[in-house]
Amino acid sequence: MQRMLTRHLKCHSLVKRHPCRFCGKGFNDTFDLKRHMRTHTGIRPYKCELCEKAFTQRCSLESHMRKIHAVQQQYAYRQRRSKIFVCEDCGYTSSRPEEYFHHVRQCHPGSPALRRYYRRQAHENSSFASAERKLNPYLLYPTPAYYI
Repeated sequence: MQRMLTRHLKCHSLVKRHPCRFCGKGFNDTFDLKRHMRTHTGIRPYKCELCEKAFTQRCSLESHMRKIHAVQQQYAYRQRRSKIFVCEDCGYTSSRPEEYFHHVRQCHPGSPALRRYYRRQAHENSSFASAERKLNPYLLYPTPAYYI
C-alpha cells in the first residue's frame, strides 16, 4: 500500500525524470512513458477478437468488450490476467517471453528491451544474485536494537 501511495505522489511532482522524445511531455514512471509513447507510434497491441478494433491499453480493450460486445471478464479477487509481451518498436505481441525475446533478438538487436533483458539475465546468473537469495536478513542487522 505504501508503494502505491509513493508512486501516486510522484505523479504530482514538478520534476519529471522521463520525457517523451516526440512531444516533450514528462513522466515519473517509465511505464507511464511507455504507455504514452504508443499514442505517437500507433502501436495498439490489445486487439478485439470479435471486431477489428485495437487498443493501446488492456483496460480499454476490456471496457470495449464490456460496452460493445457485452462480454464480462471474470477474474477472481487479485487474480492476474495473462501477461502480454509487446515489442514497442513494431507492435509484435506474444504471451510467451521466449518468443518475444527471440523476435526482439532477430528484428531489433539494438533494442533497449534486449539490453535490459541481458542485464537481468547476467544479474540472475551471477554469484551475487545467488548469495542475495540465500541471505539471512538477521545477518544484515545483527544488533538487537534494530528489531525493537
